[in-house]
Amino acid sequence: MTNMRTRYKNILVTGGCGFCGGAFVRYVVNHALDVHVTVLDKLTYAADMRNIEDLPAGRVHLVVGDICDRGLLKRVVPGHDAIVHFAAESHNDNAIANAAPFIKTNVEGTYCLLEVARAHGIRFHHVSTDEVFGDLALEDPVRFTEDSPYRPGSPYAASKASSDLLVRAWARTYGLPVTISNCCNNYGPLQNEEKFIPAAIGSIRYGRRPRLYGDGKNVRDWIHVDDHARAVWTILNEGRLGETYLIGANCERSNLEVLQTILKDMGKPRNFIDWVSDRPGHDRRYAIDTSKLRRELGWVPIHDDFESGLREVIVARTAMNKRDLAD
Repeated sequence: MTNMRTRYKNILVTGGCGFCGGAFVRYVVNHALDVHVTVLDKLTYAADMRNIEDLPAGRVHLVVGDICDRGLLKRVVPGHDAIVHFAAESHNDNAIANAAPFIKTNVEGTYCLLEVARAHGIRFHHVSTDEVFGDLALEDPVRFTEDSPYRPGSPYAASKASSDLLVRAWARTYGLPVTISNCCNNYGPLQNEEKFIPAAIGSIRYGRRPRLYGDGKNVRDWIHVDDHARAVWTILNEGRLGETYLIGANCERSNLEVLQTILKDMGKPRNFIDWVSDRPGHDRRYAIDTSKLRRELGWVPIHDDFESGLREVIVARTAMNKRDLAD
């Protein structure tokens, strides 16, 4: 453990039992020893208590509840000096099937948090996605920057773009002290099994061909979830108020490349794939330009070997599955 200086001593983290939020909570507890964290989480299917288990009870307090519950927020939020807002519905397939929960949580929930933060003058950091920018052509060398126009192409992306714009409006209209981060695709051992990498690993472990949409050429920019957590902490403490920062690790891979790397590491042939019809509105390429974050705040990713990181995830998830079966 280390003890880093921070200007915030009592932080509320929404969605802190989720994959990205949980990584942030663990990072704060392990690196800022004088900070107390309240986790506000609805404990939906995507939450995982392993994300915050074994953390000291005196420094982490879990409140089970919905960010759309204004009465709960009025009771829980006062006394905190910062809110870090991770809570979101985030799975594109689910949003295509039913967008209502995404509008409820991502838009209305963010509005409710902004209002209670405004009432108490609380520092607000909003965690978002690169999907708000739409997509790029496969052959285009351009990457998204903080000045890229918003062109969301899916219900999920539209809900997150809406929440981003709410945050910006509350900053300009009411003077709320905010920052926003838009991050690329995360990976790591505790990611929910509905996501691409853990879904592929799980399928292969049980002898099933992992699914791959369309031609598999869709490109994503990947970052280890612990690097994302460290970047959010850096922005919270050192970022300029009112600013947006893009978070990424300069790691573009096609979905086919990622899947074939997993297949190789798990001893399966490259063609052990269940090709399925493409997802409606499937974005072709995401790519993040992190120049602003690196230049202004000095942040750089630590996990810069994606293939090695994938192998570690495979080993970790295999061990976890064996423990679950033993239990």
